[in-house]
Parts: sequence; structure tokens; C-alpha cells
Amino acid sequence: MKLISWNVNGLRACVEKGFLDFFKEADADFFCIQESKLQEGQIDLQLPGYYQYWNYAVKKGYSGTAVFAKREPLSVALGIGIEEHDQEGRVITLEYDNFYLITVYTPNSQDGLKRLDYRMKWEEDFLAYLKKLEEKKPVIFCGDLNVAHKEIDLKNPKTNRKNAGFTEEERACMTRLQEQGFVDTFRHFYPDREGIYSWWSYRFQARAKNAGWRIDYFMVSGELKEKLQEAAILTEIYGSDHCPVSLEINL
Repeated sequence: MKLISWNVNGLRACVEKGFLDFFKEADADFFCIQESKLQEGQIDLQLPGYYQYWNYAVKKGYSGTAVFAKREPLSVALGIGIEEHDQEGRVITLEYDNFYLITVYTPNSQDGLKRLDYRMKWEEDFLAYLKKLEEKKPVIFCGDLNVAHKEIDLKNPKTNRKNAGFTEEERACMTRLQEQGFVDTFRHFYPDREGIYSWWSYRFQARAKNAGWRIDYFMVSGELKEKLQEAAILTEIYGSDHCPVSLEINL
């Protein structure tokens, strides 16, 4: 089973930059996107063979997620059931016989860390949501988690210690996820691989210089670890300031 996750940073713009070509070529069983920046009716995507599930932010042109799935799920949930968090279209959960699949776009702490307190509340509530689901069946979740976990996960760790995405607080939340049994699938296969990133600023020719951050993930419940086959970061794919990430798992 092949899964793709991509923060498209505006799906309409990404479609103009080759999204559909990559989508067809990838031929994934599940294709998750974040930051669609859409409202209902603003795009008509023809994706034969796929069920489409969308979660839109209340605010126009902001956030938003979607999942395109070859298999129809048993159930679909939008958000995590907490009104404070569910205004921005950040989470979709699909339920299948033997697993849950979640696409998630974690809130950014923003310049000056003005949203860090909110982010910490989000982290706590999202982890509780994951653990509740895990009581029933294992979880696969993917998306832009807006954190580089270790120094190996970004080009310039020293100068970014107090910046959004690399604060001690955010990194501690990723550590806690793993302590709670969730596996960072890329690091499972490539614990020491350096210089592989999934996001680059549009400024300072960051992508050309590969001055990036690894902030896009596939995470799985510990009990699925033995079923993992491969994880990849598709740095050769353009169309957004993020590149897609992929997972192959035998379910």
C-alpha cells in the first residue's frame, strides 16, 4: 500500500505547476494534502478511481486539508471534535477495517512565536485524539507537523533555536509523540541521513542551496512498525515550497 502526503501551499496554484501529472504518476492508494487554501466549490478536481474528502477552514484562502482514497472508508471525521481547533480545516480521519488514516496540518507558531501557546494546547489535544483512536485500532497519520525534531532535520539549527518550528517546546512535543509509541517512519529507515528536507523558504534561494527543514512526516502506531516497507522524501518534485513525502506499508 502506497501513501503520499504533500503540503501543496495552495492547491489551485499547485495544479498549475504540475500537481495532476505527479498525482497520476504516483498512483498512490491514498494521497493526502495540506494547506489546500480552498473553499467548497473553488476547484473541480477530476480524479477517476478516487473518493475525495475535504475539510475547509472557515477563513477563506487559509489552511485546509483533503484526502483522495482508492478505497471507500467505513467512516470519515473532520476535525478532532474540539471547536477551538476545528475552525481551520486541519484534520481528516478515515477509518478502515484495520487502521485509521489521518491527514493533519499542525498550526504554525508564527513569527515572534505569537501562536506558541495555542500550538501547545493543540499538541496536547491532538495527541489525546490519537491515543483515543489507538484504543480501537492502529493509526497512520501524515502531514505538515511544522516541527524539525532534531538538529539533523534542518540545515541551520544553531540560528533557528528560538524560531517557530524549532523551539524546545515544539521539539519536546515530537519527542512525546514518539515516547507514546508513534514511529517517525523516515527516521525508522534512515536514522542518520542528513541533508534531506521537505520544506524550503521561498526566500534567499533556499531550495537551490538546499537550506531546508524536514517538517513533513508519516507517523505510525508502534504496532505497525513491522509492516513498514519504505519511507521517502521526494525532493525532486516541485510545485510548492514543500515536497511530497511517501510511505509504503503492508496492510
